[in-house]
Amino acid sequence: MTSAQPVSSSVAWGDYDAILFDLDGVVTPTAEVHMRAWAEMFNAFLTAFDGAGDTSPYADADYFAHVDGKPRYEGVADFLASRGIELPEGSDDDPGTEQTVKGLGNRKNDAFNEVLERDGVTAYPGSVALLDHLRDLGKPLAVVSSSANAPAVLAAAGLADRFVTVVDGRVAKELGLPGKPAPDTFLHAAEVLGATHATSVVLEDAVSGVKAGRAGGFVLVIGVDRGAGVQTLTDAGADLVVPDLADTLPRDRARG
Repeated sequence: MTSAQPVSSSVAWGDYDAILFDLDGVVTPTAEVHMRAWAEMFNAFLTAFDGAGDTSPYADADYFAHVDGKPRYEGVADFLASRGIELPEGSDDDPGTEQTVKGLGNRKNDAFNEVLERDGVTAYPGSVALLDHLRDLGKPLAVVSSSANAPAVLAAAGLADRFVTVVDGRVAKELGLPGKPAPDTFLHAAEVLGATHATSVVLEDAVSGVKAGRAGGFVLVIGVDRGAGVQTLTDAGADLVVPDLADTLPRDRARG
């Protein structure tokens, strides 16, 4: 089955067996919270670090190039490598004060959880409209997220009951599944839903996630442009790129 999709915003959702959603930046605007948490953590680290490497300020471009969509520790390692900074890997329980890859990752996670608890999160209206449409169609849905915070985010947004399964960072670690841009977490979610790559749709806002969908051979990979850029997501393998998931609805359902 070809992976090509006609250039049209509206999607014939009834043609597919399962729909696989990334979470941050696709269902909820928590990508913005993640971006702020990463920036605060990395800039504090770079300001204090006195070792070898490029310690110029961290920018949004670094997030999209090295961090977005990846498992947290891999994002830290990739960013540090891009700056020529070497740190020991450390252990999963390293405190945020520890100058290790995992210590920095844990410091970022602490910051994210503080913001989530303080401010909560509201899902994108267009994404909720699509979730409502898919519920009416009886389509099984999954969240596939590199974040270990996915269940907490879904609960905060009041959407936990919409998804049959959540394949997050913790599940991936337990099952030994490599994270995005490898396709394994998406393939596992499709299998849990009783579907295959040939009958499932992937929805992603991150380059690494789009690459994962394409590497998995999914029949349709939709990029949601929350800042990465239409051409960037297209080059990564998206069949269709939209600014909002409401744009994929039938005309009579779009925008309510």
